[in-house]
Amino acid sequence: MIEVIAFDADDTLWENEPFYHRAKDDLSRILSPYREADWVNRKLDENEVSNLQVYGYGIKSFTLSMIETAAEAVDRKIEAHTISSILEIAKRMLSAEVELLDHTEQTLLQLSSDYDLMLVTKGDLFEQQRKISRSGIDHCFNRIEVVAEKTPTRYLDILKKHHIKVERFLMVGNSLRSDILPVVSIGGRAVYIPNENTWFHEMPEQEEIEGAEYDELEHLGQLPEYMAALERTLG
Repeated sequence: MIEVIAFDADDTLWENEPFYHRAKDDLSRILSPYREADWVNRKLDENEVSNLQVYGYGIKSFTLSMIETAAEAVDRKIEAHTISSILEIAKRMLSAEVELLDHTEQTLLQLSSDYDLMLVTKGDLFEQQRKISRSGIDHCFNRIEVVAEKTPTRYLDILKKHHIKVERFLMVGNSLRSDILPVVSIGGRAVYIPNENTWFHEMPEQEEIEGAEYDELEHLGQLPEYMAALERTLG
């Protein structure tokens, strides 16, 4: 029997990646006098991934990667107005309203009567706490964990901290790399809900997926019915 259902946040419960797509478009326009959009997007992707170990995840990290990309685009002769324009992009992202995905609130309310719900999200602590608070669904969760990275070890630490048995834990998310594969590797259950906007870095290679056992749903609204069927199977 499953007792705890944990949810990822960004692009599982609310929109996230579309804000980054719009920011990339804005940066391409800012740098259009110097570089083609394809160059800007490719270089920004490279910088963002390479900087993860230094800056971590989130908008502030993304902003530093945008500034680095702009500096490279103009051969390190970046002007103050360019930096100011990039900072304005970041401020718009940080102040944006939280947009829940379809089925989010009704699904959480329905499941909360039968399960202990947890939120497990990664990224900048301040940024994630702000989004959780502004989402209007924070009351649905009995436990909230904001982590720097989602690894098998980190999930085990969370389960130990909250005295949760892995066989009674189920994780729901849109990222195979962060939400699904680490949980499956420690013997937990996971439900994958694809999102067309998922960041490319969260998509593992095919060989990483082979042999991993998890279930996939089309959208979050199918989760209550899935849980009912699962409980019947588990007895």
